[in-house]
Amino acid sequence: MFSKEYGQTGKKISVIGFGGMRYPAPQNIDSNAELLTYAYQKGINYFDTAPYYCDDRSEESLGAAVKHFTPGTFYVSTKCGEADGGKVRESLERSLTRIGVPRIHFFHIWCLITADEWPKRVAGGAVAAAFKAKEEGLVEHVVVSSHMQGDDLGKLLRAEPAIEGVTLGYNAINFPFRQAAVDTAGTLRLGVVTMNPLGGGIIPQNTERFAFLKGPQDRSVVEAAIRFNISQPAITSALVGFSSKEQVDEACRAVDQFKPYAPDHIEAIRAKVIQSFDGLCTGCGYCMPCPAGVLIPKTMDAFNHMLLSADQNPVAIKDRLKWHWGLSPEHAALCTQCGQCEEACTQHLPIRDRLKTIAALE
Repeated sequence: MFSKEYGQTGKKISVIGFGGMRYPAPQNIDSNAELLTYAYQKGINYFDTAPYYCDDRSEESLGAAVKHFTPGTFYVSTKCGEADGGKVRESLERSLTRIGVPRIHFFHIWCLITADEWPKRVAGGAVAAAFKAKEEGLVEHVVVSSHMQGDDLGKLLRAEPAIEGVTLGYNAINFPFRQAAVDTAGTLRLGVVTMNPLGGGIIPQNTERFAFLKGPQDRSVVEAAIRFNISQPAITSALVGFSSKEQVDEACRAVDQFKPYAPDHIEAIRAKVIQSFDGLCTGCGYCMPCPAGVLIPKTMDAFNHMLLSADQNPVAIKDRLKWHWGLSPEHAALCTQCGQCEEACTQHLPIRDRLKTIAALE
């Protein structure tokens, strides 16, 4: 497995990381641990989890797996989204117990959605609590996880106290929103781990539309989407939310005898995406909960299918709602147009207008 050094930490992590939030049966700890162990045996050494992932069983699943790992050969990443320092400490201690490790290698200040979140975490004591835990040896590196736009996130990366890395959403669909942050992290020599390199499933579900991602060495669009991420010098590792051993195998094939894309291929991909796919929802879920009960990520997923259909046929929305989510256009009509979702949307999408479009379908 190809690896890169995470920022200036001295730690070399696999360019494919295991994202522990897509287990097919979250309650089956043994099955989840088996999948994690399989990935470890394939050379993946960076394992990302968090409280509340997979019905709050993700950390426990990782804990069941690391019992079978050789100490010193893997890295654990987890998170806390609390602003209060005391709650951060409680969350950290719970994570340590669940995972069964003496320290968290990469501890994330989590869910930084808007530019005013960092000052709140500082004022609430969350940041101080994380750095105190580092002084005590319970955390090795304090990092952040964010869905902010690139410029705002870039400013945060320069804030004090200095963090050592960032986990952010980045893929061939949404990179225009995050590129500035990736560039800033590279300048500062910070570690960069990317979430959703496959666009939340949109890319592998639309292989023909995204065939332009493929380079000469790529056997699949999935491989191409992963290589698009890790070919960029500033990006350390791409997290993939695995739900099967076959998916692990495909991701590992993408970096077998890895050679980065040439810069002109990356630029050609960027130009094509900006031209053709601007505005797709990547399903991060930060628009939720909706006060009116609209399942916004699911309805926006259906809208994506209209955007991705060759003739942008609205029937694609109805079919996706019905056959994939068990919903109908009437569900979108629950929207009261309050705008809360758009304020929270990390991509600044016109969610209310899209819900109107869906609700108007017969």
